[in-house]
Amino acid sequence: MMGEFLLYYNSVLFGGIYDNRLLVKIVDSNKKYNMQEQLPYESAKPMYLVDDVDNKELLKEIVLETCKGLPNKK
Repeated sequence: MMGEFLLYYNSVLFGGIYDNRLLVKIVDSNKKYNMQEQLPYESAKPMYLVDDVDNKELLKEIVLETCKGLPNKK
């Protein structure tokens, strides 16, 4: 996993950039976007691929919905 980037919003880890792919964790609240599942690296849990990273509004919506479905570990 060296050289990859983990992404946080309000101290919540929601995804990362793996091999030039934006992947977000799979939660109930983001399943409605029908994103493709991919593995970030070998032996990892599947994550959703965000393939339209240029659509800022959709990207924001996906990130917020993903974070909403994750526990806040503060």
